[in-house]
Amino acid sequence: MRLLYPVVSIMVWLTPQLLAAQGSGPGLRGARAAALGNASATLTDVWAIGNNVAGLGQVAQPTVGFYAENRYLSRALNTAALAVAVPIGPQQANTASARGVAGLEAQRFGDKLYNETRVGAGYGYRGGLVSIGARVDMLQISIEGLGSRRAVAVSLGGQAEVVPKHLFFGAYLYNLNQAKLAEYRDERVPTVLKAGLSYRPTDKVMLNVETEKDVQQAADFKAGIEYQVLESLAVRGGFASLTRQTTAGVGFRGGRLQIDYAAAWHAALGLSQHLGVSLRFEKP
Repeated sequence: MRLLYPVVSIMVWLTPQLLAAQGSGPGLRGARAAALGNASATLTDVWAIGNNVAGLGQVAQPTVGFYAENRYLSRALNTAALAVAVPIGPQQANTASARGVAGLEAQRFGDKLYNETRVGAGYGYRGGLVSIGARVDMLQISIEGLGSRRAVAVSLGGQAEVVPKHLFFGAYLYNLNQAKLAEYRDERVPTVLKAGLSYRPTDKVMLNVETEKDVQQAADFKAGIEYQVLESLAVRGGFASLTRQTTAGVGFRGGRLQIDYAAAWHAALGLSQHLGVSLRFEKP
């Protein structure tokens, strides 16, 4: 079991730097965010549960989402996630729920040799032009034959309309409690802060810029653009500087069903693919 500590340390260090996989950090949620280079701190869909929990406060209807990701065509780097967002109480005039929105997420990354399992519960509330949120994660990292380690991470988020309907700000602090993963070399779950702006000159165009900083890694600069070609069709593109990836994707909406697809290209490691499906329900 003592051998687990250095192995976990190596995996957590190598994974985000060389493979841009989970690495027990906040990761990536939803194919829409993936297509935007993961410049996602200002997004307000069901996947705000992981991208910035404050965005849950603007989910107006009960929503279920499924997300699947494959990195660099390797089965060992698959991710699957299921998320649920449920508004609490009556709707307000600005479509936000009077008592906020509760969310749950279950996620798994990896294969039987090395995997990460995450179960998280979050809450978001919108008041006026400001949204706030909090999330608690139970994270388990397992290595076949060596056992597993668990940690609890607490995260906080905030969003604000700087210029109503046009300029938005979002910030998210993941693992503010610096949860310990292993005694070996005092290994801890990464603490990550990300902050970004979203400029929306019209209802059809969205421009996002964001920076993300792991306290032990270099800063990552991300940017993305979304254009609503039709009411039911959106096209997206983006890039991330630290992982040196360019991204693109499309989104299709029909009634209460939303389907998103994204592809990312890394010059050295190749293609990653992302698929997201979400379904909204009428609020009772």
